[in-house]
Amino acid sequence: MREIVLDTETTGFDPQTGDRIVEIGAVELFNHVPTGKTYHQYINPERAMPQEAFEVHGLGDDFLSDKPLFAAIVDDFLAFVKGAKLVIHNASFDMKFLNAEIGWAKRSLLPNDCAIDTLEIARRRFPGSPASLDALCRRFGIDNSARTLHGALLDSEILAEVYLELIGGKQPDFALATPGSRTQSGPSQQDWRPQPRPAPLPARITDAEKAAHAAFVEKLGDGALWSKT
Repeated sequence: MREIVLDTETTGFDPQTGDRIVEIGAVELFNHVPTGKTYHQYINPERAMPQEAFEVHGLGDDFLSDKPLFAAIVDDFLAFVKGAKLVIHNASFDMKFLNAEIGWAKRSLLPNDCAIDTLEIARRRFPGSPASLDALCRRFGIDNSARTLHGALLDSEILAEVYLELIGGKQPDFALATPGSRTQSGPSQQDWRPQPRPAPLPARITDAEKAAHAAFVEKLGDGALWSKT
């Protein structure tokens, strides 16, 4: 099963009032195991950055001025997420921005049922407890010390760790091989079983120790337990 853990940064809260995406970060999981594949893109929002948003993610007008427009990267983004479930913290927020941008670029929208909302999972598992990404990192002992500002790729990497804990710990299906190992010889991930050693391990008892033990047993005489078996 392929999943994409995803996060966005934006200029504000509502694309219908002119807010835009300025950063997308995503991490690929296969059978709940990170594959090492990521997607990261800064985007020119074609508008000024509000101070409130800048204080959240630190992405200003000068930095974003030479970045591509969303329409220029939409196909690469859609190719990366194609066919995967999207794991997002507060999924409704990111999905409304993604589909607004995708719609403006005249591409087919992402179905809302492709999103897995980790915020909803956390609220079901820990009702009444804080469910922010930082709070979940504290709960699960995940290091988020590098998260001084919001950043889409860093947040998606942290969220991937949180997600695996929320669904029962890392590699909850006990996957013992990475996706690439399926093409290698030997048992597949599905039929993995312990295999016998090709050669027995050498004995650790020396000949002198064996002789000393035999002499000790002989001294015990016929009443020794060993002689009754």
